[in-house]
Amino acid sequence: MGMTDPIADMLTRIRNANSVQMKSVDVMNSVMNHSIVKVLKKNGYVSGYDIKRDARKHEMLRIYLKYQDSKRPVLNDLQRISKPGRRVYVKSAKLVPVLNGYGIAILSTSRGVMTDKEARELNIGGELICNVW
Repeated sequence: MGMTDPIADMLTRIRNANSVQMKSVDVMNSVMNHSIVKVLKKNGYVSGYDIKRDARKHEMLRIYLKYQDSKRPVLNDLQRISKPGRRVYVKSAKLVPVLNGYGIAILSTSRGVMTDKEARELNIGGELICNVW
């Protein structure tokens, strides 16, 4: 049986791995998951990522988590906003900074996956995928 929401699955795996201070976590590889991890890497929330194959030859995305003082996670929380049952779209004028600019919102736009700050600069809106802080 297929997975209903692979993005929520990835965010939950990252959140759970962060809570037990794992060095890395494996998630299913997809174009959207890969794009979200690229944004997280670019903004300094994860230290890196690789594409691996599991025992059944499926591509997996191995995400290397980042910690401050080797104990406190850099990622405090990931919150899924747009879900398969309820899509949330925002215009560029309605984009509000997450935690007064301390966090980021990740959007899927016509120009690719990007942060809320980049979308405001380009004056484009899109589907609000998640908030990260």
